[in-house]
Amino acid sequence: MTDSQLIREIKEGNVECYAELIRRYEKKIFAFVSHMLRHTHLEHMAEDICQETFYKAYKNIQSFRDVEATFSTWLYTIARNTVLSELRKSRNSDVYLEDTPQTPMVSAERLPEQQLLRNEREVLVRQAINSLPEKQRSALILREYEQLDYNEIASILDLTVSSVKSLLFRARQSIKAELEGYMLEPRLEEVEGMNKR
Repeated sequence: MTDSQLIREIKEGNVECYAELIRRYEKKIFAFVSHMLRHTHLEHMAEDICQETFYKAYKNIQSFRDVEATFSTWLYTIARNTVLSELRKSRNSDVYLEDTPQTPMVSAERLPEQQLLRNEREVLVRQAINSLPEKQRSALILREYEQLDYNEIASILDLTVSSVKSLLFRARQSIKAELEGYMLEPRLEEVEGMNKR
């Protein structure tokens, strides 16, 4: 059954069909919420926010019209709004910009140099993404991590496709500018290393 058929069934009283919609989208919504909450003191709430998203969607499913948006786009919009609401409620939401390494703490001797550099780059990229304005960050996460197309992102963020493209361009430019000095260094070292051989 398609999403539209399942929603029609749910609207007609067959509430068991909602379990299938949850099954289809639970992992994607959880991943999106986790990305939105990354490096916050609220990261542990990803599962609760995910459940709240599905609860809100179910509660409002009668008002959903698939001619206006796909169910997945509508669900991402609810998830994003729920995350933003939680961040607003939090008095310490500025912690969002802090970095918590995602890699286990291992002594430098045990990790090869390239792995250390890769881990450091990942941390810097996450910091750069977290420091973006909210709409740029959301657009980038939806595009790069969730692999959504421009139209879906535009619906979720309530923007035009050209605005989404502009947001993504500015987000990528900001990240590139922030990481430029760092990213050039290893390349120069590698080139110098090659010249010495």
